[in-house]
Amino acid sequence: MTDEKIYRISFYNQGDIYELYAREIHQGNMYAFLEIEGIIFGERSAIVVDPGEEKLKTEFQGVTRTYIPLQAVIRIDEVDREGSNKIIAAGSHKGNIMPFPQPPSQHRSD
Repeated sequence: MTDEKIYRISFYNQGDIYELYAREIHQGNMYAFLEIEGIIFGERSAIVVDPGEEKLKTEFQGVTRTYIPLQAVIRIDEVDREGSNKIIAAGSHKGNIMPFPQPPSQHRSD
């Protein structure tokens, strides 16, 4: 067994919940951002292709490090082994995690 740490990071992105596995996370030099490096993608199989993971792989292709706003982060776990990266529709997520309160949207009627 290696001493290499693996993190599962869940965060909001454009109305969905992204769940990524990465080798390194830091509070970056940019204030109020979480720095994620070494995103882990599973082995590609010719038989089974996960469209969610493929979309994430395409989105983060060529990305060395990404910065996530702290207010978008839902949860960070240190895990024993990596899993499948995925995108979850935020409305379909049924769990015990309460979203961070946000100000109500301001609608004007003229």
